[in-house]
Amino acid sequence: MKHNEGFLRLVADAKTRVQEIDIDTYKTQLAEPHVLVDVREESEWNAGHVAGAIHLGKGIIERDVETQIPDKSTKIVLYCGGGFRSALVADNLRKMGYTHPISLDGGWRALKDSGLPLES
Repeated sequence: MKHNEGFLRLVADAKTRVQEIDIDTYKTQLAEPHVLVDVREESEWNAGHVAGAIHLGKGIIERDVETQIPDKSTKIVLYCGGGFRSALVADNLRKMGYTHPISLDGGWRALKDSGLPLES
């Protein structure tokens, strides 16, 4: 997907402040306590997602995250389609006081090919 320049600048800025990991790193950390959060649109979630993930779409996560994940020290791994929206969300969660938001670079595209269990 070709993204607009303004969006890409916003993502690049967010990525200067957030931690990102790739799928191989994520797979080595699966045994560590964390919450996997899918931030894609509801239609994307319904088409398929990682087993065990929770859905808090980018449009509502800032509003609802404190109810779903009240402990701000929780390790939260966020994914979207490719790693752009998840970086924006990780940056916002950091601003909200969450200390371990992580954006999964490669997102759903990487997860589909990872061998991890999926649901639809």
